[in-house]
Amino acid sequence: MGTKLTMNEAIKASEVQLTGLQGENLGVVARDKALSMAKELKVDLVCTSLLSSPPPCKLMSRGGAQRQKEQVQRETRLKEGPVKVKEIRLTANIEDHDYDTKCRQGEKLLESGSSVMLVVRIQGKEGPQAKALLERLITDLSSSGKKATGIQISGKQAAIQLLPARNE
Repeated sequence: MGTKLTMNEAIKASEVQLTGLQGENLGVVARDKALSMAKELKVDLVCTSLLSSPPPCKLMSRGGAQRQKEQVQRETRLKEGPVKVKEIRLTANIEDHDYDTKCRQGEKLLESGSSVMLVVRIQGKEGPQAKALLERLITDLSSSGKKATGIQISGKQAAIQLLPARNE
């Protein structure tokens, strides 16, 4: 996101395609003339793209270009939004029908863009059984999601987080 704006003296082209403060097209102007116009009007000369020749440049109020860039970044962050983490709880001794239901639920959540935390409650010596269940779920959900963490087993539960596959 740290793209640096090319402004004022940093613009190296001898000629620029200039746009005025109100968006009016001022045509192809020598760089030095464009810079002097910017100084006269107490504004910045901002290059909008370095890919074309002559590069398109705008006259913008001081700091306006930076504010505009920050606004665009803020909007893209809001659109992307934070990834929601949904938790699906299971037990180590799960029936096949219940397993299928939880698997479908996980698939739906991953395809909607949410991250899924699979949690298996453990009682007694169910650790290896819980780990095997999570590995089976990871395999079954591999088309819609990928592992974000390894399987974490702590006292009373085993857990793993899956990220939506489309975020690759």
